[in-house]
Amino acid sequence: MQNKSKFLRMKESKKDSEKEVWDPIQMRSSSGNPLVHGSSSRPIPKLMVWLILFVSVIYVIYTLKLLASSAEDSYDDIPFTSSLHRSLLNPNRTAEMTKEKASLHPHRDAREKQVGLLRMPKAPPRWRPTEIHDVVFGIAASSKLWQKRKEYIKIWYKPDRMRGVVWLDNRVKYSAEDNRTLPPVRFSSDTSKFHYTNSQGHRSAIRISRIVTETLSLNMDNVRWFVMGDDDTVFITENLIRVLRKYDHTQYYYIGSLSESHIQNIFFSYSMAYGGGGFAISYPLAKALSKMQDRCIQRYPGLYGSDDRMQACMAELGVPLTKELGFHQYDVYGNLFGLLAAHPVTPLVSLHHLDVVEPIYPNVTRVQALNHLMLPAKLDSAGIMQQSICYDKTRSWTISVSWGFAIQVFRGIFSPREIEMPSRTFLNWYKRADYTAYSFNTRPVSRNPCQKPFVFYMSSAGMHSKLNTTVSKYDRHRVPHPPCRWKMADPNNLQMVIVYKKPDLNLWNRSPRRNCCRVMKTKEPRTMEVDVGVCKEGEFSEI
Repeated sequence: MQNKSKFLRMKESKKDSEKEVWDPIQMRSSSGNPLVHGSSSRPIPKLMVWLILFVSVIYVIYTLKLLASSAEDSYDDIPFTSSLHRSLLNPNRTAEMTKEKASLHPHRDAREKQVGLLRMPKAPPRWRPTEIHDVVFGIAASSKLWQKRKEYIKIWYKPDRMRGVVWLDNRVKYSAEDNRTLPPVRFSSDTSKFHYTNSQGHRSAIRISRIVTETLSLNMDNVRWFVMGDDDTVFITENLIRVLRKYDHTQYYYIGSLSESHIQNIFFSYSMAYGGGGFAISYPLAKALSKMQDRCIQRYPGLYGSDDRMQACMAELGVPLTKELGFHQYDVYGNLFGLLAAHPVTPLVSLHHLDVVEPIYPNVTRVQALNHLMLPAKLDSAGIMQQSICYDKTRSWTISVSWGFAIQVFRGIFSPREIEMPSRTFLNWYKRADYTAYSFNTRPVSRNPCQKPFVFYMSSAGMHSKLNTTVSKYDRHRVPHPPCRWKMADPNNLQMVIVYKKPDLNLWNRSPRRNCCRVMKTKEPRTMEVDVGVCKEGEFSEI
């Protein structure tokens, strides 16, 4: 009995000791209360806690690695410019990543290189400026006037360097020389299906208005611009290219100029390019025009000419006229001297209506005069006809130089504001109109005998090879001058003016500005020497 009671006491003390050992490790809440209640629940062993922590850490690490790997793959899919930006920002990291990927996934790297070559954008074609072979000329001609007017085309067209087509209304005689010196001839398609209701015009206007579209249909390669002109239009092609280089040939451009007659512009449009002076249409615009022009023409049967039909279609396409003042329609009669001697500060691109006006140089035919103009144009096409104004202050003379054309010497001092205005040596296209019917400012020809200019026309031009300078000579135009009573130096004693000018290929790459001229000292009393060139710092035409 004693042994049994002793055994029971020992068992109870053992349970109490075990309870004291395990009770402290029971999990408790933040408030101190046990998470598991009741004496019958078993506590969580330490091993289990560490196992749960270990699995959780492994899971987090694995998840982060997956996220990093997917981010790398998506980063590799960023376009070429973005990856280039990334490599520039952190070149070392980029190199390490490339090596690591190559070592871990050699086959994948090879596949990615192949795919990358396919995805890599092609380098854009190297930009180059527009050249004359990028232009195709469409020349409107009449079979009745062909034998006379073809001589104008021969002055400027060079078959070995240029592309163009003459569009005629009927067959003409075409000699072996014509084959060597002129563009190929084609005949315009039948336009009888188009309505024409203008009683004052001629339905040939429909044929001429379709020349750009018909030239496009010839499918010539590498065309950037189509340039329209008449058979009596003369182009300075180097200056034409200078103008076209200012514009993006991949965009829609309709480039030309207006008439000199305000009445003409009112009657037709101030938004219309006159085809006689020439106009240029970019290749994409010509394609857009060709798709709608025939339907467009049908909507305007009452229009007068080809130019207004072209402008009507441009209006439907939403393309405005880009004005370049170097395209000259010359809707005037008489003598062009006043216009040419005060040419605007822009490249001379074209001359028109050469059958209507007098020869631009005296005592020669029209064709001879234009061939004579091409002599200085070959030496310095950018500077042809450009005006410079200076003063001989010792003799109180005003000198106006129109390089390659003519020089005027005036008694007295005239302001540049006066001299840069064309003098009215010509008549308006509408003969009853007065000087207010021009679309630009003009000044009257002076009636004062002392203010009548002494004119010197270009007689020869050449290049001084050692100095790389053009030397042009201008001979006195022999016309009687009325007597003058002013007590001052008399230009009547001058017989020749010599002008020195360096060719300036970048003249029109700068902001527009007249060149300056300086009267040079000379020992020859009957000769004046003038230097023309870019204005120096602080130099201007000071009265």
